[in-house]
Amino acid sequence: MKHETVRASAFAMPLTNPAFPAGPYRFVNREYFIIQYRTDLEALRRIVPEPLAITEPVVNYEFIRMPDSTGFGDYTESGQVIPVSYQGQAGSFVHQMFLNDHPPIAGGRELWGFPKKLAEPKLAVETDTLVGTLNYGSVRIATGTMGYKHRALDTSVEAKKLAAPNFLLKIIPHVDGTPRICELVRFHLEDITVKGAWTGPAALDLYSHALAPVAELPVLQVLSAKHLVADLTLGLGTVVHDYLSPGAPARRRAWSDILIEANAG
Repeated sequence: MKHETVRASAFAMPLTNPAFPAGPYRFVNREYFIIQYRTDLEALRRIVPEPLAITEPVVNYEFIRMPDSTGFGDYTESGQVIPVSYQGQAGSFVHQMFLNDHPPIAGGRELWGFPKKLAEPKLAVETDTLVGTLNYGSVRIATGTMGYKHRALDTSVEAKKLAAPNFLLKIIPHVDGTPRICELVRFHLEDITVKGAWTGPAALDLYSHALAPVAELPVLQVLSAKHLVADLTLGLGTVVHDYLSPGAPARRRAWSDILIEANAG
């Protein structure tokens, strides 16, 4: 294969058989179950990267069913999203996500920088209750419940909330273990049609796990919950901050150096 062909064909890995297709990425009947809860402010400060600013000590815990998504298939996702602001603009920082399908894990990490890991989330209706669960292997790490469609919400208001900017920390290492890309990325959901929106009484339990630390943002009080069904397109991103730019304060460090410092401590 010639040099020019490699360059022209290079979209994703593997080169001749990418794990995911080129976009656009359209989702039909995407189903959200979002529980907003109050958490520990100091715990948030340890997680949210500058130049993002914490707006209040709350977290949105999400369970998302995606039965019809272009190129990614039929899968479910679960994780934590933190309300933040960037240069005075309100948005959300995606802290960690767990899902059960390889193409969106690969595409999410490589394209946008989504913090995705493989696990077993589920979202379903059990009689009169909307139930979201997340297992990491055989271990339960999250359970959310809500009364099913107790009260309707304004779909136009919920569509505007979905259209707000989202932020990700995209990290791709160099071959020597130093960071080659370390960027704050902003993206939007586009062409949004909210087909239904409801709320009801809700509860959320998070459990400790070494490799899926959702409980490090503890549930102090459940504030609200909502259940949405929407069609939308996942837009591509833009870089709003480069942590490796010449003006960045921290030098690049090899992964081996970080391990040595950790073991010494």
